[in-house]
Amino acid sequence: MDMWHNGLIVPLASFVMVILIVAIVSVRRMREKELEAHRELRMREMEHEQKMKQMEIERRKGQSDQERLGCSRAL
Repeated sequence: MDMWHNGLIVPLASFVMVILIVAIVSVRRMREKELEAHRELRMREMEHEQKMKQMEIERRKGQSDQERLGCSRAL
């Protein structure tokens, strides 16, 4: 009870509350940055996958063109 009367609890509690608020906000911002980085990475991954598919289509188209040219030359 003596601690309540000497005025130590209120300043100490205020200090702890401020520290907790700052810690919570910092963790939240860090988590948002992490989620944004994951979104960005996923977008890059999807773009890369799309480019690879397009390159594969072009490669197959080139192969079929070469095969047709090779067959027509043989005739």
